[in-house]
Amino acid sequence: MLAIIDYKAGNLTSVKRALDYLEIPNKITASAQDILQSRGIIFPGVGAAGSAMQHLQKTHLGKVLKEAVAKDIPLLGICLGCQIILDFSEENKTHTLGLIPGKCLRFQEDLTEEDGSPINIPHMGWNQVTLKKDCLLFEGIEPEAEFYFVHSYYPAPEKEFILGTSFYGLEFCSVLGRENLWAVQFHPEKSGRPGLTLLKNFYNYVRSK
Repeated sequence: MLAIIDYKAGNLTSVKRALDYLEIPNKITASAQDILQSRGIIFPGVGAAGSAMQHLQKTHLGKVLKEAVAKDIPLLGICLGCQIILDFSEENKTHTLGLIPGKCLRFQEDLTEEDGSPINIPHMGWNQVTLKKDCLLFEGIEPEAEFYFVHSYYPAPEKEFILGTSFYGLEFCSVLGRENLWAVQFHPEKSGRPGLTLLKNFYNYVRSK
C-alpha cells in the first residue's frame, strides 16, 4: 500500500484518483502507524509552506516522515511536498523538513520568456523536463513529454540532488532526489499519460524492494 500523507495541504483526492485508476492500493492517512507500515509514501500538497509546516509540526507528521525516510521507505514528493523536503523556503521564511539540502526560491518578476516577454507568476501550465541524470521515474516517458505545473516558488537543492530541470524565465530544478527519495515540482496526477507512467514507475520500484 502507498500512504498518501494527509497534512491538510490539499490536492489529496486527485492523487488518490490517479492511483485508483492505476489500480495501485493506497490510503489517505495521517496515522503514524499507517505511514511507517506502508510500502511507499506519496507526499503531495498545494498551498503555503508556512501553514503546511505548522501543521506538520503540530501533528508530529514531520517527525514521522523523517523516521520513514530513515527506514528507507520510498517517498515521492509532489509540488508543495517537493518544496518542503528541502531545508528552507522563501515562502513565509519557513524552515522546512531538511530531507534534502537546499532552499525553495521565488520566481522574480523581472524574469522573461525566451522571446523577451515578462513571465507570469505563478508558473501555470504545461512544460517539459530535461533529465540531468538517469531517473527510474521517467522510464518509458518520451523526452518531449510535458507535465502540468502550478507554482510561484521552485526548489533549488544542492547540485548533486538535481535530477531534472525545466525552463521558465530561468532553468530551475523540477525533479530532485536520491535513492528511495524523489520529488517533482509538477503534478503527475494532472499530467495525463506521462504523469500516470511516472506514478506507476514509482509503485513498481516500491514493489521491487
